[in-house]
Amino acid sequence: MKYPDDLDPELVARLVESGGGTLTRKMGIEFLELGADRSVATMPVEGNTQVIGILHGGAHVVLGESLGSISSAIHAGPGRIAMGIEVNATHTRAVSSGIVTATCTAIALSRTLATHEIVVRDEEGRRLSTVRITNILKDRPAP
Repeated sequence: MKYPDDLDPELVARLVESGGGTLTRKMGIEFLELGADRSVATMPVEGNTQVIGILHGGAHVVLGESLGSISSAIHAGPGRIAMGIEVNATHTRAVSSGIVTATCTAIALSRTLATHEIVVRDEEGRRLSTVRITNILKDRPAP
C-alpha cells in the first residue's frame, strides 16, 4: 500500500492491524494508495451484489465512505479523529462482475471539516457512481 511518509504511525498501525475494519475486510476492499488529497481502493463485485445480481448500491457507499473517512483521518493528523457527518451517492451505471476501483479526491480540507468525492469505476473505466462524504475532525478523547 502506498501512503505518505509523514502519516501518523498510530493510524498506520490501526489500518494494518484491522485491514480497514471488519466490514471492509468482509467486502474484499483493498487499499492501494492512501493520502489526505487522494486515495485509491478496489473491491470485487462478487459477494457484494443485490438480489438481481448487480453491485449493491450500499456497497458503493461502503467503499466510498471507507476511502473518504481514512483520507479525512490522514488529514486530521496525529491525536485527532475523523467522524462522518454526511454521505450521499449517485449511481449512474450498473455492473454485475469484475473489480471496481474507487478514487477519492479532496474537495475541501480545513481544521474542522474534510469533504471528499469518490468516483467508482468499472474495469473499462466507466463511472458507476459518485459518493460524497463530509467528516468532522476532532481531537481524540483522552483514554
